[in-house]
Amino acid sequence: MQMNHIRRGAGKPLLLIHGLGGSWKSWQTVLDDLATQREVIALDLPGFGDTPPLDGPVTIGSLCDAVTQWLEANDLVGIDAVGSSMGARMVLELARRGGVVSGVVSLDPGGFWTRRQVPIFFHSVNLSVKLVRALQPVMPAITSSAIGRSLLLAQFSAAPWKLAPEVVLDEMKTFAASPSFDELLRNLAFGEKQKGAPRRSIRAPLVIGWGRRDYVCFPSQARRALRLFPDARLHWFEHCGHFPQWDAPQETVRLILDSMGGC
Repeated sequence: MQMNHIRRGAGKPLLLIHGLGGSWKSWQTVLDDLATQREVIALDLPGFGDTPPLDGPVTIGSLCDAVTQWLEANDLVGIDAVGSSMGARMVLELARRGGVVSGVVSLDPGGFWTRRQVPIFFHSVNLSVKLVRALQPVMPAITSSAIGRSLLLAQFSAAPWKLAPEVVLDEMKTFAASPSFDELLRNLAFGEKQKGAPRRSIRAPLVIGWGRRDYVCFPSQARRALRLFPDARLHWFEHCGHFPQWDAPQETVRLILDSMGGC
């Protein structure tokens, strides 16, 4: 299938996969810096941004299948990949499958919560998206205010008042408009469980980054992620929430380029 995407920079290709409700614009805080050393390719996943939804069920598996087919069609199999949140789970799954991607940086991946944490994740995010949809008529005013950004994104960012209003507004528009959000949220919480990869089965660089102040995917979940992916190296973002590319863009860029190299 066709997927809306942008390309910036030159050098060895680097794929960016956004999280639930996001789009390629979720990466705009780090795009230009990454593009100084890599050709950056940022996708809109099916049902998000400007890519139409899948015809069938929307799951992590079906989205990974769609990305694999797109990579094959564009001669990009074996590309290095970075994912955020849901996209972070996707790049781990693509690495687990073998041969689809090479080096991986997974930023605050979903899918590693305990049974008690599942309803917290589902109901908090479900309530958030309903609020975002209801507030769309006044969202430009809310996101232009430091107080508004703080109230809106307290669960997602360690310092939402510092975020650029246009970055937050783009994200809130995509959250509200996505036709696949609700189905995928339910599947993330109650559907297929993330499988792991045996030790020494992933040879390429594999890094899992986690914000110490992540209130969507709690930091304690990093231990379970490492148990399932023992070949991974864990990097802590000390003063970050759920989106390191928002709260610590320079540290995020350094982690990605240091982990997988430049051009």
